[in-house]
Amino acid sequence: MRSSSRDPVKGLSIGELARRAGLQASAIRYYESAGLMPAPERRGGRRVYDESALRWLALIALARSAGFRIGEVRSLIHGFSKRTAASKRWRALASDKLVEVRDQIRQARAMERVLVNLLDCECPTLEDCGAALTRHAASAADRE
Repeated sequence: MRSSSRDPVKGLSIGELARRAGLQASAIRYYESAGLMPAPERRGGRRVYDESALRWLALIALARSAGFRIGEVRSLIHGFSKRTAASKRWRALASDKLVEVRDQIRQARAMERVLVNLLDCECPTLEDCGAALTRHAASAADRE
């Protein structure tokens, strides 16, 4: 009889956990080494996970989808007193991240404007573009 990688007595293998979380096993090992999830029990030299590992991976996925870097996720998990409510942790980190994201949005909009203008470029050579940009910068400086 073939043994299941999800036997309740044995727990989940890293392969089964990865499959259920939609990740590569290497990502799970990385998250463990980065201190983002508790080290699993080991049996016979192999990692054995319980269902709580799926909740940790879901939490990490949520934070990553919000743009949090690994260090920021680590701070979310370990950077507060154990008594600090999850809501307070999220608010503290999300307020800083929101400022960062809004700045990135402003930068992206500026890039978009430049790209839209480049679509109208009719310069025959890049040197001509440079000359046109130099003239444009000079006239903008004169207006100030």
